[in-house]
Amino acid sequence: MSLPAPPYIREAEASTVHLPAGPWQTVLDGLCAAFPAISREQWVDRMARGRVLDAQGGAITLATPYSRVGQRIHYYREVVDETPIPFTETVLHVDEHLVVADKPHFLPVVPSGSFVEETLLRRLMRRLDNPDLVPLHRIDRATAGLVLFSANRASRSAYQALFQQQRIEKRYEALAPPLAESSFPLTRRTRLVRGEPFFRTHEIDGESNSETRIEVIECGNDLWRYALHPITGKKHQLRVHMSGLGAPIFNDPWYPTLTTQDVDDYQRPLKLLAKSLTFVDPLSGELRRFESRLGL
Repeated sequence: MSLPAPPYIREAEASTVHLPAGPWQTVLDGLCAAFPAISREQWVDRMARGRVLDAQGGAITLATPYSRVGQRIHYYREVVDETPIPFTETVLHVDEHLVVADKPHFLPVVPSGSFVEETLLRRLMRRLDNPDLVPLHRIDRATAGLVLFSANRASRSAYQALFQQQRIEKRYEALAPPLAESSFPLTRRTRLVRGEPFFRTHEIDGESNSETRIEVIECGNDLWRYALHPITGKKHQLRVHMSGLGAPIFNDPWYPTLTTQDVDDYQRPLKLLAKSLTFVDPLSGELRRFESRLGL
């Protein structure tokens, strides 16, 4: 049986396992032992489609011997009967180096948990026929709006530095209860740490490691429209900061308290939108601004 050419290796898409010590004769036997929840038939099928690779990117076959402890294997996660997400992304910009997409609510940016193909990354890879796409930043699955992707390995580090060095201006919009007693613009600086359950974040006393600038765009009766400018990029930072101020973002099922609301209730999207990205292009020196076409 001939195998297809092995696909590219990229840590953002491929998962990695280092096989432990064991009596296995083949890598297939080792993977079956390491992942008892995945059937042998599934591993055989993945190998037949070139979806299991060695450290150099070569295809693992049914006969590939288990040669040493710690042998590094790359594999591509697949979810059987993955639930379709009934919302479509919009590609706003494509050039040699960058792709900018408008992500709908409920769509993850990268594979995780029960989502692999139903993610913005995998959809764009197929749509643009570019296996080199890598997200330069992330937004929550519950959040809609702009996501910037590197489309070229050669220039990737230059654009990654924009985020690492805080040289990119990110602006979000949110709907939340009024903060009538506060003066704007205001800045929220707190220390954020992992909370309970593990997927939540909370504020504690101590030196701040997060900062958000908050402005008011529009004052309604029950909800105000806010502009949120995250200076840092901690997990759930905007949601936690707004909740900490006493104005949790509308339809947030996790903050300030974890509710029984279904996070996939398509009738109640989180009212948070990644509205714009502004930066000086590190290659051309040009001032660039991208703005979401979505609304809240």
